Amino acid sequence: MKKFLLWFVGIIAAIIALMYIFDVDYLIKAVRVVYLHGKTTAYLDDYTHFDNRTIKKGTSQPWATHKDYNKVKATQRLEEVHKELGTVAYLIIKNDSIWHESYYDGYGKDSKSNSFSMAKTVVTAAMFKAIMEGKIKSLDQPVSDYFPEFGKGLAAKLTVGDLSSMSTGLDWGEQYSSAFSITTRAYFGDHLWDTMLGVPVIKEPGKEFEYVSGATELLAMVITKATGETLSDYVSKKFWQPMGADNDALWQIDKPDGIEKAYCCIASNARDFARFGKLLKHNGKWNNEQILDSTAVAKMTHARFPASPQYAYGVWLNNYMGKDMYYLRGHLGQFVIVIPEDDIIIVRLGHIKGLQTTTDPHSNDFYVYVDEAYKMMGLMKPNEGKGNSLPMTKEEAEVTAMKK
Repeated sequence: MKKFLLWFVGIIAAIIALMYIFDVDYLIKAVRVVYLHGKTTAYLDDYTHFDNRTIKKGTSQPWATHKDYNKVKATQRLEEVHKELGTVAYLIIKNDSIWHESYYDGYGKDSKSNSFSMAKTVVTAAMFKAIMEGKIKSLDQPVSDYFPEFGKGLAAKLTVGDLSSMSTGLDWGEQYSSAFSITTRAYFGDHLWDTMLGVPVIKEPGKEFEYVSGATELLAMVITKATGETLSDYVSKKFWQPMGADNDALWQIDKPDGIEKAYCCIASNARDFARFGKLLKHNGKWNNEQILDSTAVAKMTHARFPASPQYAYGVWLNNYMGKDMYYLRGHLGQFVIVIPEDDIIIVRLGHIKGLQTTTDPHSNDFYVYVDEAYKMMGLMKPNEGKGNSLPMTKEEAEVTAMKK
């Protein structure tokens, strides 16, 4: 037994040494944070296992509650999907007042959870704020002005606007489940700045939409250089405090005193995430303060490329039921959905994202969260809406296909 233990320890030590030699030591953290906690991917409260920087709140400006607050229960379909996909928070905000609010799995109005890629919208808002303040010249400013590493070849054509609109040509694999993808390295590694400066541009930027998280990370590095502040401090001063967030938020950083994992990873709550929906809905104005130029919000909510109408600058777009909708979206089905025509904001946070098909850039659960909100408000009949018939998981889709 003693020899076996020595042999086993030796093998483990050799594996760890090889990880460092081949520069994949970030996998040690991935195993510790994910698999040793019974998970297979990033999860809502994984922020507790990383270093974080605080996005400080100022004076709280509580949300108003609607006169009909929580008088209408969630529909059966909505409750079924909440259970199936592990919803932890669901809000309907009508006319800037909370009309419905439900929490599950021990979460409440002040509970923090990971934003995942909803943070990309926050970073784009920060970029437009820096342009508004003259710290970044324009969307057309070359990234090489800040990082000479991007000054040659195709990279020299890369602009700040290309980063925000996901048209970078970066050599980036957006694989969340692959242990060796650059996305995994970025999430668990502690040399994020150097990792980003080593990513090549392999296609001409500014030509087509291709969703890559590295685009937002590099954009955040530009903002940090342009403003001379950490991203968390800048967002705190320009958004979190002026918008009256109820709670401090946390932004994961790659190491102590490192940089924010800007493509994801703000830990906050449904009510405070919803404030960005309200800001966009009011064309950049918060109460009487113009936090963002209305022209910036127009850019954020209108597609740059006709061939990719689902995305603009840091914001997802959908025309559903003949209504223009736009939204923040995260990896596990985090949503802040804005429907300006009807003055509605819908927030959903949870453990699992609904089925994402290859035929629709919007996941199936998006339609359920919208449909059922409208049914609860008496704006849609029970048998109406695309979400009624859509499967929420791959397994459900397979069963449905077998029955046909």
